[in-house]
Amino acid sequence: MSIDVKVPELPESIADAEVLSWHKQAGDFVKRDELLVDIETDKVVLDVPAPQDGVLMKIVEPQGATVVAGQVLAVLKAADKKESVAHNVTEKPTPETVDIDDASIVITPSAKKLLEKNNIDSVKVKGSGRGGRILKEDVLRYLNTQTAASQTEAEAVVEKQSSALSADANGRIEKRVPMTRLRARVAERLLDAQHNAAILTTFNEVNMQPVMDLRKKYKDAFEKRYQVKLGFMSFFIKAVIEALKKFPAVNASIDGNDIVYHGFFDIGVAVSSDRGLVVPVIRNADQLSLAQIEQAIVDYAAKAQSSSLSIEDLQGGTFTVSNGGVFGSMLSTPILNPPQSGILGMHKIQMRPVVEGDNIVARPMMYLALSYDHRIIDGREAVQFLVTLKDALEDPARMIIGI
Repeated sequence: MSIDVKVPELPESIADAEVLSWHKQAGDFVKRDELLVDIETDKVVLDVPAPQDGVLMKIVEPQGATVVAGQVLAVLKAADKKESVAHNVTEKPTPETVDIDDASIVITPSAKKLLEKNNIDSVKVKGSGRGGRILKEDVLRYLNTQTAASQTEAEAVVEKQSSALSADANGRIEKRVPMTRLRARVAERLLDAQHNAAILTTFNEVNMQPVMDLRKKYKDAFEKRYQVKLGFMSFFIKAVIEALKKFPAVNASIDGNDIVYHGFFDIGVAVSSDRGLVVPVIRNADQLSLAQIEQAIVDYAAKAQSSSLSIEDLQGGTFTVSNGGVFGSMLSTPILNPPQSGILGMHKIQMRPVVEGDNIVARPMMYLALSYDHRIIDGREAVQFLVTLKDALEDPARMIIGI
């Protein structure tokens, strides 16, 4: 019996996807739930597994093809029970034992063949079989998670096949590479934001000494108790929430001729990944502790690097925080993340001379930038929002204890 492998249902806001990388070839035997192909939307990469055991008879949509929900990607010939059992028997009966540094590693023949073909040291592959046995699927998984030139392997393959070298009149080489769907979508959204919103940016600066002192005093105890490091971002998110409560227009959005004031605080955190900039959302951030916020950021960063963010991780958000300071930015004007009306830009902390009373002292200072939609946020509100943020960060104890 033949089974059509189809593109899964896509979220309402996504019209189509692109076939990113096939993990199986026509004629390969595949097991139920084994990864067949990755498809890339303008937000995330989706895995398409085998619906059941069988032989991949035909790949209908090749790498690079644009597809829509429900479209046939491949045709699978379903295996009966005897064929599945026979395949499992040939796969597992004669594992080979290899001794490495006095540790016994069991490798199936098909896995060993893949290791040798790709010149992979078996100690780099984590076995998922019984007793840590390395299976063919483990080697494939390892191959699929490796990066090449700061890109995922799948993207590197696409670039290699799609890029074109050319030379100008003076013989200087250029390389033309198509945008990934994520990069194209980011470009589209940023351009839309500039065209469809009245974006202004206001600035202030904050003395980070109080936060740094508090963090230094409690970071070891914090990490020991919660198993996560105490960073700066959780303080900023807490301070942002305090400011959003005082100025709800900054947490609002425009829908047609209506202004929607959100009664919740879903904070987007801009994260850089090999595939581009993504903004996962920390839901109900006002209800989370510093430790829960830090853990959410760590989890999202790991998912971004492994291209495992889901659509749900990226949808929604009422306000965004972006930290260009980790890359050394001293000052910038962030662009809104539609349909949000505000975004905070954090920057590099630098020692600068500051007047305190009658004295000039050196303090660790950070410039803050708030870009906002002037259609619903007045300049007064934007300025006072940043002042509230500054006050909270310069006296973090008051913010934490809620006074």
